Amino acid sequence: MINRIDHLGIAVRSIEEASKYYESALGLKCEAVEEVPSQKVRTAFFSVGDTHIELLEPTDSDSPVAKFLERNGEGIHHVAFAVDSVEEQLGQASESGVRLIHEVPIEGAGGKLVAFLHPKSTFGVLTEFCAPAIGEGS
Repeated sequence: MINRIDHLGIAVRSIEEASKYYESALGLKCEAVEEVPSQKVRTAFFSVGDTHIELLEPTDSDSPVAKFLERNGEGIHHVAFAVDSVEEQLGQASESGVRLIHEVPIEGAGGKLVAFLHPKSTFGVLTEFCAPAIGEGS
């Protein structure tokens, strides 16, 4: 079951530069910067109530985020939903005909399990499901 919007992913060329806006203009505080090798990105998280803003900076020119930046420029990259079970959500999406990018969850930022749905099946919105890894709190 989907519980809430966990975060909005925003593709940026430089976390350092983009963080200045979120900290100075919006008054938010960067909580963590982390490299996610499986996605070839560095991430930075900012809390807005129970939801987060996740800045995504590519660490490799052939990463999905680097390709997104080439095509679209900086901006909203994906919406992530917190779910009870990534596997169950993938099953539900697949059964309803949605094209999956990941058929099984992978490790994402913060040690969460994540999986993405293809934007060609989701009305142009790259969609992520995320849940704490087994044995971790939310």
